[in-house]
Amino acid sequence: MLKELLMASASVSTFGVASVAQAVTATMAGSLKIGAEFESADDSTQDSNTVMDQSNFNISLSETTDGGTTISSSFEIVDESTVAADDDNAIKLTFTDGSALELLNAGNAAGTHDVAVPGAAGEQGVGGTTTNAAPGDLDFASVSTALGVEWHSAADFLADGLKMSASWSTDNGAAKGATARLENSWGVGATYVTSAGDTTLTIGGGVASGEVVATGVTATDKSGVNIGVSAVTGDLTIGIGYGDGDSFVGNNAGVAVNQTVDGSVMKVGASYVTGDITLAVGVTAGEGKDYTMGTPTTADDSNDSTSASVTYAVASGVSAVLGYTQVDTSNEGSSSTDGGSAWYVGATMSF
Repeated sequence: MLKELLMASASVSTFGVASVAQAVTATMAGSLKIGAEFESADDSTQDSNTVMDQSNFNISLSETTDGGTTISSSFEIVDESTVAADDDNAIKLTFTDGSALELLNAGNAAGTHDVAVPGAAGEQGVGGTTTNAAPGDLDFASVSTALGVEWHSAADFLADGLKMSASWSTDNGAAKGATARLENSWGVGATYVTSAGDTTLTIGGGVASGEVVATGVTATDKSGVNIGVSAVTGDLTIGIGYGDGDSFVGNNAGVAVNQTVDGSVMKVGASYVTGDITLAVGVTAGEGKDYTMGTPTTADDSNDSTSASVTYAVASGVSAVLGYTQVDTSNEGSSSTDGGSAWYVGATMSF
């Protein structure tokens, strides 16, 4: 009996210690998207249809020290036919004055302040095989390596409505090889929010640059700028953005040689909310020149798309989506068959 009492006492003591152990605060979010896409590609004599089944699960971790500094990070699991983990999870320190510092996988400050231009919802797209190098994202030149840091100012930095960021990254110190890679990068960016009557204006953008290295070739720098403006008046949001710069493609990415890509892209979009319905439209026009590093060319690639969607809020966290996209392309200065059109009808459940 004494032995049993001692064991019970030890168990209670152990559970007592465990019950007061501290853990960071965790929150979760995610979504499930399921629908059907109907695609008519220009390079095919037969239309295709695909069931789109996508899900993501995000965990955010956060805790505050006795000194008031918040330590946070997050990770995401994405299931798009194959399950993958998002490892771009920096450690973020947010200080009592509102400024913050991200350590490791920090990103590029120019991309941080890329203004979100409204665009169509849905998972429709044209998946033709192509070597077209025209960019589609405003911050296509804003890249970084995993070993990097990014500083964020507090709100109302230097002026009401202004926030700024600066970043720097470097590689792992390995010797450069035959495949071109980014060796280091830096970026600066800013976002300014102000009001004009009943309209809220957001102006943002940044400048980024990085050094690209490889053996046996004339490597190039990767650099660019992006700028955008969005205006929100009641239920109407309108945005426009522009990006310009140089990028690169390493020879292990489906091309026989290291390539330089000189590109630019413009995006325009609008969305309008009326009751439970959201109407959205977006236009993207991208141009790019891709050529062997050190051998410039004048032949242009282009990728132009127009998309529209209707989203209906069926219930809390549940939306029905109908979307359409039309894509027109050219490759090396000539019209190509890499474009086409696509419809999507589906539902999204978010939590």
